[in-house]
Amino acid sequence: MIQARVFEELCDNVGRENVFDNIEERVCYSFDATKEKHLPDLVIRPHTKEHVSTTISIANKYNIPICPRGAGTGLSGGAVPVKGGIVLDLKNMDKIIEINAKDLTVTVEPGVVTKDLQDEVARLRLFYPPEPGSAEFSTIGGNVAECTGGMTGMKYGVTRNYVLALEIVLPDGSIINTGRKTLRSVAGYDLTRFFVGSEGTLGVFTRITLKLLPLPEKIGTITSYFKNIDDALNTTDSILIKSHFLPRSLEFVDKTGIDAVRGFTKEEIPEGVEALLLIDVDGNEKSVVNDISKIEVLCKENKALKTLVAKTDDERKVLWETRRSISPSLFRIASMKFNDDICVPRSKVREVLKRVYELSKTYSIQVAAFGHIGEGHIHLNLIYDEGKAADLSVHKLISQILKEVVSIGGTITSEHGVGDTKSEFIGLELSPHEIEIMKELKKMFDPKGIMNPGKIFV
Repeated sequence: MIQARVFEELCDNVGRENVFDNIEERVCYSFDATKEKHLPDLVIRPHTKEHVSTTISIANKYNIPICPRGAGTGLSGGAVPVKGGIVLDLKNMDKIIEINAKDLTVTVEPGVVTKDLQDEVARLRLFYPPEPGSAEFSTIGGNVAECTGGMTGMKYGVTRNYVLALEIVLPDGSIINTGRKTLRSVAGYDLTRFFVGSEGTLGVFTRITLKLLPLPEKIGTITSYFKNIDDALNTTDSILIKSHFLPRSLEFVDKTGIDAVRGFTKEEIPEGVEALLLIDVDGNEKSVVNDISKIEVLCKENKALKTLVAKTDDERKVLWETRRSISPSLFRIASMKFNDDICVPRSKVREVLKRVYELSKTYSIQVAAFGHIGEGHIHLNLIYDEGKAADLSVHKLISQILKEVVSIGGTITSEHGVGDTKSEFIGLELSPHEIEIMKELKKMFDPKGIMNPGKIFV
């Protein structure tokens, strides 16, 4: 509960029109894509870094939790105000401040939508590679806070590989600038990299400078359908290991995901399909045509039931629509899903998928597996209908899966962040000493613990 005098102080400093205490607005900010719900006491929509700084300074003075929010598309509860307090909605800070084609950089505010940025720089034949499945509505600030990966990570890496500099409002309201607008800088500790992926627990980004690349001349896309997962995984080995291709994207979908999306998009999926690969390559026209042709042969050699090569941009969009529709389509199967984004060494993908399906049968919980298979990154979606018994089984199943993932050298989260949905599992991957170091660093920046409390650490 925000006291009346604090409410008035906030209104005086950031404008009454930017402060919302009505229940209708607060409910809209009580959840993210996890369906987890916690009601904030206030919602504030800043327009400037001064608004952000003043809001956080006042919150720090009165020990009020601050929960930064982009588009609310996260899958780990990162934007859910689990301790109440103030949700800081950054969507109005949506300016593309500068595109510098000569330096291959762009500077933006945190509320810029990822796809809007990509489209804008493409006009100058430039390219911002990180492409999460939510690119059409997720924001750059949220991407940086979670260190988003996405569809192009196989070739181009993840968000941290593109963040050059940050303007950050710290928990006491002060503002710092980290990094430089240069491709290299080794002056002092790398604070920029430290803040990337910090999930709003250390400060709020108000300006972000990103590296750009020259836009590839052409993208080629091929989808292949297989009667079993082994044939699909053999194909990925043929592409990456035997033939030494480096695709722009190498995506996998299992039978549960395929069945969920069947009839949901324009793509006609053959019957009897239990695995799907979606592959992008990019480069100049000649090399793309050549690579797609060779990859099509590799798919057929590995017993693909059918292959489709996109001949036009519209055909390519149809193929990708299937992949992007999987996560929401799973709600056609059941009312609830727990999403985890494990990543394992590539050599362990077959082993971990086999074990996941075994455990799925043991606990009678259906699992859909899809994701960036070329990187060993798998989205595991546990699908179930709400109820105490199902909730308990899901918790036991995910606990067992994550223990086994970590035991073979994998990670409990590769791009969605820890948030609060996976905070209880972080001790599986990090030692007590590592966790203590991280908590001390958090305490140094945020001694009162106001920044996104309840996230990452239990």
